[in-house]
Amino acid sequence: MNNTKLKGISLRFRIFIFMILMVAVSSLLLTILSFIEYNYQSEYYHNERLERKENQLILSLNYVIQNSSFDNSDIIENISDSKIDEISKIQNIEFKLYDLDGNLLKNSDLESTVDLVELKIPDYIVEKFKNKNTDRFVENNVNVKNYKVAYDILKDQNNKSIGILYIPYYEFDFLNDDKLNSILYSLGFFLLNIIIISTFFAYFLSRYITNPLFQISNRLKLTKLSQTDNKIMLKNPPKELAELVNSYNLMIDELEDSAIKLAKSERENAWREMAKQVAHEIKNPLTPMKLSIQHLDRALDLSKGENRDTLNDFQEKMLQQIRILTEIADEFSNYAELPKGKMKELDLIEIIHKIINLFKHEENVKFNVNFQKDSSFRLIGDENQLIRLFNNLIQNSLQAMDHNGHIELNLSQEENNIYVSFIDSGPGITNDIQDKIFEPKFTTKTKGKGLGLALAWQIILNHSGKISLVKERVMGAEFKMTFKKA
Repeated sequence: MNNTKLKGISLRFRIFIFMILMVAVSSLLLTILSFIEYNYQSEYYHNERLERKENQLILSLNYVIQNSSFDNSDIIENISDSKIDEISKIQNIEFKLYDLDGNLLKNSDLESTVDLVELKIPDYIVEKFKNKNTDRFVENNVNVKNYKVAYDILKDQNNKSIGILYIPYYEFDFLNDDKLNSILYSLGFFLLNIIIISTFFAYFLSRYITNPLFQISNRLKLTKLSQTDNKIMLKNPPKELAELVNSYNLMIDELEDSAIKLAKSERENAWREMAKQVAHEIKNPLTPMKLSIQHLDRALDLSKGENRDTLNDFQEKMLQQIRILTEIADEFSNYAELPKGKMKELDLIEIIHKIINLFKHEENVKFNVNFQKDSSFRLIGDENQLIRLFNNLIQNSLQAMDHNGHIELNLSQEENNIYVSFIDSGPGITNDIQDKIFEPKFTTKTKGKGLGLALAWQIILNHSGKISLVKERVMGAEFKMTFKKA
């Protein structure tokens, strides 16, 4: 069967067929081994039986020879036919006696089962005995089934060879054959029942093995990124399937994380596009508006007095609002496409002190910066972006504390990283919004634009760092940041 045909066969069917074939082949091998064992035992039995008959017959003939008064050359020839017949009847076996040249001397009177009257022993057998290679030789007759002949050397009192004993032996296996047929029939009936039972067992076992795989397959077909309940739960699965299911469930967790990140990225991209468009739409009319207001007094040419004061007040308020709109547009623009940083080696401690100096006027706010003085806190970064990062964090904290409290920055370093912990004494961030604070447009302030922490997140990413909110705090907010050392 080629690979193309195998691809169309289910695993359940393959397991089922394999188990049936395994039982069938095992049954066949058992039958063959039983038959071989029977033949071996039968052959062993007949060889033992023939050897026993030879020994008994030789003992009887030796007794006659030892009590004979004739010369060695005449002993066998002078054994009476009645004595030969008597020995044959007592031992219940046919035999013949030959001289050392293979010529027939005596033949028992028992009726032979196989009518083979050998007048002379074959020359090659005579030669074997003359060369004294052996005193016994057994030969299977190729012309008659289950028929063999034993040749033995007869010796006198002086252990001198005086003749050759010929014993024909026919293996009567009628009873044994019947027994074999009975055994094979019983064995076949037993194996047939085993195959039938194994068929049912193989069917249920293949279902037991493959059912979890079908569950996994059906679950995979239903898996969608938009769903969150895609995991597979199996009761007491085998170890291999349990590992497969665990790997699948881990993949589902990774897919869910990827889906969340993808959705977040799509939202951020959408907000960047919108922020870019809003910044563009706001900036376009601001410049001509500003120029028009600045030249309004020249166009109207008003003299000093009440009208002049009114115009100045109008100009100041309008220019202030234009500056506010410009700042908003700049923030949207910066978030939409953060300017490419001018990366260079900087001392983070110096940058933090510069930023804190900008807030000296906050009399009710205490700043603490803690670090090991003998440690290096140098990194590769853009100074303006880092100032904006910490400025946004401080501004958020001041608004949360209502400009009254303390802000603490703890710096530490380890191997290739710099760690910054930013802590304020404000009311903290409630649990229901902790996962949303780095999203654009999210804010809890009435005047906020929701871009401060989103911009901080982007700046940290530009510096190959990380920022996270510590969620276990009871009071105040704590942000942890990680930077790569220079």
